[in-house]
Amino acid sequence: MARKASTDELFLFEARKEGRTVAVLRGAAGDNGSVVVDTEIYPVTAPANSDPQTRPYTFPSRDQAMRFVDEALLALEYLGCVLAE
Repeated sequence: MARKASTDELFLFEARKEGRTVAVLRGAAGDNGSVVVDTEIYPVTAPANSDPQTRPYTFPSRDQAMRFVDEALLALEYLGCVLAE
């Protein structure tokens, strides 16, 4: 099931493998046209209730942020994940 993006978010994608969330990529507008992509990674070997590994990535434009997200989503698809928006 996809999570709904809040009004502050530009985009939100979730990757699942075997019904379990393994990654969440969330984009939000930053200063001067920049975009911050917040990532949550849930290692598949960790217990289901483990906290995710989180990290923000800041890009100078939405175009650059989307290129990063597109490549990450493509890699997750190759790894057998199902994507939701």
